[in-house]
Amino acid sequence: MATEVNLAQLRALVAVAEAGGFGAAGEELGISQSAVSHAIAALERALGGPVLHRGGDVRPTPLGREILPHARAAVTSADAVAAVAARRRGAPAGTVRLAAPSTVCQGLLPGLLREWQAAHPRVRVRVFEGEDGELGAWLESGTVDAAVLVDPDAAPPGALPLAEDSMHALLRDDHPLAAEPVIDVRDLDDDPFLLSEGGCERQIREIYRQAGARFRPGHRIRELATVIGMVGAGIGVSVMPGLARAMLPAGCVLVPLAPRVRRRLVLTGPAGRPWHPAVTALLETAALYGGVRSD
Repeated sequence: MATEVNLAQLRALVAVAEAGGFGAAGEELGISQSAVSHAIAALERALGGPVLHRGGDVRPTPLGREILPHARAAVTSADAVAAVAARRRGAPAGTVRLAAPSTVCQGLLPGLLREWQAAHPRVRVRVFEGEDGELGAWLESGTVDAAVLVDPDAAPPGALPLAEDSMHALLRDDHPLAAEPVIDVRDLDDDPFLLSEGGCERQIREIYRQAGARFRPGHRIRELATVIGMVGAGIGVSVMPGLARAMLPAGCVLVPLAPRVRRRLVLTGPAGRPWHPAVTALLETAALYGGVRSD
């Protein structure tokens, strides 16, 4: 008789894929590394092939990549069922995987996480930091249960407009424009422009379009922290949302820009599948915590 795949095996696969190793997966699941290894071995026997490459870099095999979306869906559904039962008993419970851009992780989530922990002590929120353009795909694929999306074209019923955030010039504090109350974006043309490709390029392009100015980044850098470090070193200037203020070291300032362009931050569950019940509880608490904000 063929061995059947069970939920514990799929949960182990998802945990190893997300944590990057057997030991970290065991800590995440609250079981031993050996138990994780045994679960993966049993899954491989049931499937008739390896699902993970062992060694220094533990990663899914082609077979593992093929079944991983289904494994995530199965784990998410099982957790959602457990959360429904918990909510019927009077308190939401379970783990919610939440994705958000780096500026939101730094500027908004710390306060929300405190409120969520106080209101829902049986709900664990795991935060995944991502780039603006990839968060929607993570949400709909089941990689995460909820996300803070930037300027979504549409959001499902129940989504919460969490904040509005305008774009600012990022300068060294000794820059000639650093003390100005507002800077016209065209006044940044005298300095090399550093663009973070991790997010907000659409909003930055819109500022230049409204100003009738040419958008000519001198450097394209993936990591927001690298851009901030380069501005602090005097290599150039940049444009970032106001929430990036929480990430700034001494010696860097944010100055409001004209034309004024805002981005909308929307906290939501997926559009294409049922929400984890604890996500609904978190959104209700977030609405009480502050609702729509602006910088």
